[in-house]
Amino acid sequence: MQRTAAAAGSAVFFVLAPGTIAGLIPWGLTGWHPHHTQASAWIPFRVLGAALIAAALPVLAAAFVRFAKEGIGTPAPIAPTGHLVVGGPYRYVRNPIYLAVTALIAGQALLLAQPALLWWAAMVALIFAAAVYGYEQPTLSERFGTEYDQYRHAVPGWWPRRRPWQPR
Repeated sequence: MQRTAAAAGSAVFFVLAPGTIAGLIPWGLTGWHPHHTQASAWIPFRVLGAALIAAALPVLAAAFVRFAKEGIGTPAPIAPTGHLVVGGPYRYVRNPIYLAVTALIAGQALLLAQPALLWWAAMVALIFAAAVYGYEQPTLSERFGTEYDQYRHAVPGWWPRRRPWQPR
């Protein structure tokens, strides 16, 4: 796969997967309308929600770009990378896409004061964890062998490192 095709595939998958999970479904659940609550009590939560969204969007975009640029493939299982992706946000945590998508949903829940979105974020996080442990880790270990095993032992899956990992 060439970088142009990888970039196009990653862009399409970006719209389909995170666009649906963190965009279309939350909109369907809430219409993106704030829940009517005592507004002043929710201000700190709304600020936190906006901050989560603002932090998650660039991480999500950077992670997708890495798949095309470094991995010469896409995050979609039907068009995987030819190289293990370990740069950018992947130097801090192995699952930046899953963390960013979950943070986007949680951020919307707080910003809009919509508890239904917190339930959706929790459900999505459980689905992501099942996918990582049941499919991704075994598949990447099989495809990339020692390279992935060293990366997996050096970089946490769910809680980012303070300093970026430097491959040897």
